Amino acid sequence: MFTSQRKTMAIGALLGTVLLAAPVAAHATAAPATAPTAAAAAVAAVGLDDPAKKDIAMRIVSSAENSSLDWKAQYKYIEDIGDGRGYTAGIIGFCSGTGDMLDLVEYYTQVKPGNVLAKYLPALREVDGSDSHAGLDPNFTKDWAKAAQDSEFKKAQDHERDRVYFNPAVKQGKADGVGVLGQFIYYDAIVMHGDGTDSTSFRNIRKRALSKAKPPARGGSETAWLNAFLDARVWAMRQEEAHSDTSRVDTAQRVFLKKGNLNLNTPLDWKVYGDSFHIG
Repeated sequence: MFTSQRKTMAIGALLGTVLLAAPVAAHATAAPATAPTAAAAAVAAVGLDDPAKKDIAMRIVSSAENSSLDWKAQYKYIEDIGDGRGYTAGIIGFCSGTGDMLDLVEYYTQVKPGNVLAKYLPALREVDGSDSHAGLDPNFTKDWAKAAQDSEFKKAQDHERDRVYFNPAVKQGKADGVGVLGQFIYYDAIVMHGDGTDSTSFRNIRKRALSKAKPPARGGSETAWLNAFLDARVWAMRQEEAHSDTSRVDTAQRVFLKKGNLNLNTPLDWKVYGDSFHIG
């Protein structure tokens, strides 16, 4: 949580069915009252939680967090990137200083008592809210990598990613009436900023956007709404040095939006932190 990228560079310092508040069904005069148009049916069939779309989302996030499209290689990732949040690790940047790493290890220990990370729970509780490594060094990073060889730990990371980040972002996207790209934009924002009460959290980014535009569920233009949301997101990123590089918005999400690719269809080409990426 709250990490702008997980690449070993100095810049230290992450939503599904279609997001319609009500079913969209255009009825031709001669058509049966219950039959939606083919276009509406196609839209309703695919959201960011479609497995193929979700994989694309994970790959785009990984391009920013890890400079790699291989998000499945990141279960074992762990380092302190110097952003004041302690260790950053795993597939979406669980942090020892922000509570989500603690939640993850607690969940993992529930499903697999006595695992290699369970002994660090007291230390993780102590360092929560800080960048301290007290009680974690010198072997925590090695044990994290060891745990990442366990399929149960990978499942635990997936579980917590979905519970804390992916599912809430998709749910809000559905309520706002945005499509696959919009759901992804929400997901990436909640991964970086979390959904707390501070001014740069996901909910307050959305609140800031609401002062400028209306989401589709309230009768607004989807493109105008997403542009307003991204404007608010960029503002939030610039409030903190660790997040001040806004290329994951400017040369990635904005690119998709300007092309009108609201369904996040491939092929996709974008840049993050100067690196070019492609999904065919």
